[in-house]
Order: sequence, then structure tokens, then C-alpha cells
Amino acid sequence: MKPLNKLCLIAASLLMLGTVSAMAAEVAPVIAPVKANNVVLVHGSWADGSSWSEVITRLQAAGLHVTAVQNPLTSVADDVAATQRVLNQQDGPTVLVGHSYAGTVVSEAGGDPKVSSLVYVAARAPDAGEDFVALSAKYPTMPVRAGTEEHDGYVTLKQDAFLKYFAGDVPRDKAMALFAVQQPIAKTLFGERTTAAAWRSKPSWYAVSSLDQTINPDLERFLAKRMGATTIELPSSHLSLVSHSKEIADLILEASGRQP
Repeated sequence: MKPLNKLCLIAASLLMLGTVSAMAAEVAPVIAPVKANNVVLVHGSWADGSSWSEVITRLQAAGLHVTAVQNPLTSVADDVAATQRVLNQQDGPTVLVGHSYAGTVVSEAGGDPKVSSLVYVAARAPDAGEDFVALSAKYPTMPVRAGTEEHDGYVTLKQDAFLKYFAGDVPRDKAMALFAVQQPIAKTLFGERTTAAAWRSKPSWYAVSSLDQTINPDLERFLAKRMGATTIELPSSHLSLVSHSKEIADLILEASGRQP
């Protein structure tokens, strides 16, 4: 064979191989999530486990075993420990879900072998050792910050800020009940850093709240994209788990390997 013809044959073979590889990548099947029977829900700042109540009933109706963690919100380590105690009680694959600040907690605790997938609801999702305060500062400050007040080293939200900026699309009577049970946070909580980022090794889902006035929606979009999460976007306040409980429950069902 002449050298030129041989080179042409090699080039054609490489081109065909590249085309076949590209076609294979296009038709590669999506790996289904591990089927999980357990869901652990972790609440965020200025909330308690009752914020998940409407999601809980929907998940229980679908046959899932559901537990809501009661975070002390005193430190990341304390909240991770509270979450870990609940994870230790699960009997198999478990979907770990975090709202708001609790995205930090599930990113740290999500490396537990029982955790099969992660769901973030309008949540923080720091990388290991990341200065999340500095990352957040790259985006416009949200109005809820003007409504915080400190007492004895703990921070709460004033009523007006809670109703308008935290629970803006929640019916007033429900929002007032949630305001009454808000859990104060240690003033140092948001500045703490994690040592792990479970979303780097676990399949993840993310619900962006496009009307959020607590965490910047563009920051949420950045976090969801960075982790390669399956993402939905809801026209919701920060409390999408309350105002859009069906959509949030459906996302968790998907992460558990079930059809909504």
C-alpha cells in the first residue's frame, strides 16, 4: 500500500471511531438512582423540623419512611452530629435532603454510606473548606438580612422580614405559625466551613427558588450547575418546601428512584 493511501485509511478509521464514540455518548443510558425507602429531612436556619410537615405527609403517602432532624443550629458540627444520629437509625439506602443552611449539613454528612442521593432545596452547597460567605458576597445581598436581630449570641428574624422575605408566598396564618417556632441560630454559624462536599460523589438534585429573597437565586443556580445536579426551578419564596410541597416531594421521590 502506498504511504499516502495508508495515511488516508488511518485518518478515515480515526474519524469513524470518533463518530461511533460520539454516537455512543449521545445514546448512553441515564443511570437510575438507587431505590431508597428512607428519607431524612434537615431544616435550615430560622426554622425547625415542622417546616417539612406538608412534604412529610406526601412522602409517607408514597410509602417512604421519613424522619425530620431537629437541628440545634449551634454549630455545623452539632447539626451534622444530630443528622448523623438519625442516619444511624436508617435501615438501608437513604435520600438526604437539606433546605437553606442545611445544605451545608448534608454536604458534610452526606458521605455516610447509607446516603444514596442528596436533594438541595434553595440551599447552600459549599465545597470542602470553602469560604461560603466570600462566595455569597459575589452576589447581591438579599433583603432578609436587614431583618435580623441578635440576642445573647443568637440571631433571629423579625416578624416583618420573616413574613415578607423568608415566607413571602406562604399564606399568612401558616407563615405566622412558622414564625412562632423559628429556631434562633448561633451568630457564628454561617461563617463556619465544612471538611467534605458529598455532592462531589453522590447523585444530587436541586430545587431553585426563583423568587427567593433570602438566598440569591443566581447563587442557587450556580451551586446547582457546579454540582451537576438534576435541577428544577420554582416561582417560589425561600420556603418552597411549604408553598410548593408537591413539587419538592416529587423531586425527592425522583431522587429515591420512584416515579412521582
